[in-house]
Amino acid sequence: MLPSKTKWNFTYNEDNENFESPKIKGVSELTRRMLERRNITELTEVDRFLHPSQKDLHDPLLLQGMEKSVDRVKQAIAQGEPILVYGDYDADGVSSTTVMIEALQEAGAVCDFYIPNRFTEGYGPNEEAFKEAAASGVGVIITVDNGIAGVHEAEVAKRLGVDLIITDHHEVQESLPEAYSIIHPKTSPDYPFNELAGVGVSFKFAQALLGRFPQHLLDMVALGTIADLVPLKDENRALVHLGLKALSQSNRIGLKSLKEVCGIEGTIDEEMVGFTIGPRVNAVGRLQDASPAVELFLTDDREEAVQLAEYINQLNQERQKIVTQTAKEAEDILMNEQQPLGEVIVVAKEGWNPGVLGIVASKLVRQFDRPAIVLAIDSEKQQAKGSARSIDAFDLFSNCMEIRDHFIHFGGHAQAAGMTLSIDEVDSVRSKLCEMAQNKLSDNDYQQVLNVEMSIGIEEITLQQIEEINKLRPFGMGNPKPLFHIKETPKEIRLIGSRQNHLKFSFKKDTSKLDGIAFGLGDLYSQIAPASELDIVGELSINEWNGRKNVQIMIKDLEVQSWQLFDYRGSKHLEKKLKFPAGQTVTAVRFQQETTPPANVPVIHYDEIDKLTAADVQGLVFIDLPEQLSHVSNVVHKLAPDNIYACYQIDDSAFFTSWPTRDHFKWFYGMLVKQKSFHLKNDRERLAQRKGWNASMIDFISQVFFELGFVKMEDGLITLESAPAQKDLSESSLYKQRKEQLHVEQALYYSTYKELKGWFDKQRQPVKEEVLNGL
Repeated sequence: MLPSKTKWNFTYNEDNENFESPKIKGVSELTRRMLERRNITELTEVDRFLHPSQKDLHDPLLLQGMEKSVDRVKQAIAQGEPILVYGDYDADGVSSTTVMIEALQEAGAVCDFYIPNRFTEGYGPNEEAFKEAAASGVGVIITVDNGIAGVHEAEVAKRLGVDLIITDHHEVQESLPEAYSIIHPKTSPDYPFNELAGVGVSFKFAQALLGRFPQHLLDMVALGTIADLVPLKDENRALVHLGLKALSQSNRIGLKSLKEVCGIEGTIDEEMVGFTIGPRVNAVGRLQDASPAVELFLTDDREEAVQLAEYINQLNQERQKIVTQTAKEAEDILMNEQQPLGEVIVVAKEGWNPGVLGIVASKLVRQFDRPAIVLAIDSEKQQAKGSARSIDAFDLFSNCMEIRDHFIHFGGHAQAAGMTLSIDEVDSVRSKLCEMAQNKLSDNDYQQVLNVEMSIGIEEITLQQIEEINKLRPFGMGNPKPLFHIKETPKEIRLIGSRQNHLKFSFKKDTSKLDGIAFGLGDLYSQIAPASELDIVGELSINEWNGRKNVQIMIKDLEVQSWQLFDYRGSKHLEKKLKFPAGQTVTAVRFQQETTPPANVPVIHYDEIDKLTAADVQGLVFIDLPEQLSHVSNVVHKLAPDNIYACYQIDDSAFFTSWPTRDHFKWFYGMLVKQKSFHLKNDRERLAQRKGWNASMIDFISQVFFELGFVKMEDGLITLESAPAQKDLSESSLYKQRKEQLHVEQALYYSTYKELKGWFDKQRQPVKEEVLNGL
């Protein structure tokens, strides 16, 4: 057996499902079932989901504060009053800033943007920036993708005589800032959808300000919405659907240059944005001031765009190296117990780059299956600043808000947050969050969950079916890419990758073929036995190579539900080959006292096997052969291990020694009757050559006769006993022992893998009890 690394949540019950929703023209049964599992059954809902359009978008004037804000901006435009767009340094903030600046410029505003430096100013509004803006004559400040937590800064703006318009989407805290106006879906009771990204709110502002639908800004909306991981449902789904088309067709010079640097051609999908474009835009603000990213999207100069795109790509490469190094350091701190590995990870170190700590936290969450806060220590300020990521079952925002007084600054969402706190508070925050997790979470809550869409056979997976699945795009938060469950025995398993840390599977059933790729699961290679039936969960996709398209599954997790046999018979390098699943209790059994077990594997002699129970042993290592097959059978039947490792060798094999038949014994005895004697040392080789027998067989026959009392042996001279008792060969313990050894070797050593697996299968089956007196 091999347990899965994650918890699989089968979101369906095939036996109980009744697909009674109406047939939908142009939609396959598979797509219809997937829609139904998303509670999309009405024809109008189906049409809206499969064909998002501009008509699905809500009126921006339904957002509270919108009309007042637009009027104030128009007043500023009319009076030539400078406007400052105060942005944020992530991809959502960059795209929000770009959208707002372009809308203001189109409306005729005198405007500029300001993005705070992550390292010197931190997230959100800050007093010094507001003072500088006021001193330069700015009369209106519009925040994008931030500001809802800026209570003090709003007071500063009012005192300076600057009208502050906050546009944001982050969680609302205890009190709202006293700004000129606030545009936020969650503070707008009349707005139908409250999950817009920051750029979505900016886009709504642009639409209201311009009095028309700003089609040309949709490319930025798709970028920010996807990168910020907001739910891709309702209005966000429509915005991203329209925005991806705009991204693919965009004439924006900066975006074209960035796509060239990324090697992106043709149609852009949400995965290209999420894994290629978005991380590069984010990298700028992670390592320095994010202004170059905004300048890239606003520029009309081709040469400047190319330079900026190349510079941003270089920053992303540098960011990747820093993330790898920081994650390794954080892991070492936790594994070496320099800081506690509690229910909630809080790890801090001086010198870490605060810009990458969110990514590092995500890595720690995946590695340790628990929430993680990663902090960079500033010894001069005596502060720790960082980011947090969480698991589904632990709401970071609400739990941290319960201890809000321990933070200098805090903000974020249920699964992601940022914070600044005094160094003296780090241990206290760790202790309190761990206590909350202990009280609120069960062991199962810590395990990552994979929601499985449905189980399918590989014969059902075709190019057409995958194209049907893609009708549910764009995938993302709120509409995850569907995961499918397959149960099949692979024809081949290979290690791939420069570090041999990935697995490639080949499945075949009748005429159907399917390749499977499991990134990062190379450590399982030695834990999957030949011919094991695998349960796998993954995403279906199309692999295109040299103009040929083939179906494949990108495997997220796998398990083996049945017991496994690992065949290392005769192997000379067991230490290199023996690998056990994490958490598996393994015991070696020996039948001979002198046999040495593999390193780090506890060993028990067969005579002590009664001390163990099935609950004590998941993996069983046989390191030598018994005298009787029944001994192995007893062990396997008693312990019923999940995995069996056959690791024994043979030095003196009965299998390759000629086994004498009764005719051999009869002839040899008749020869003794005629010759009266036989000298083993002098006559054995001559007899073996004459009869074509093995010399050891002659020794064996002689010893059996001697044990049965048929002959006398003195200094190698064999003579007949005068009146031997009548006995059968089977009465000789030597004869029985050698015969049993032959059976042991045939069953356990010289058998094929399939034969050996079949033999162990039979030993694992329950013993049928004899029925006595009707019981």
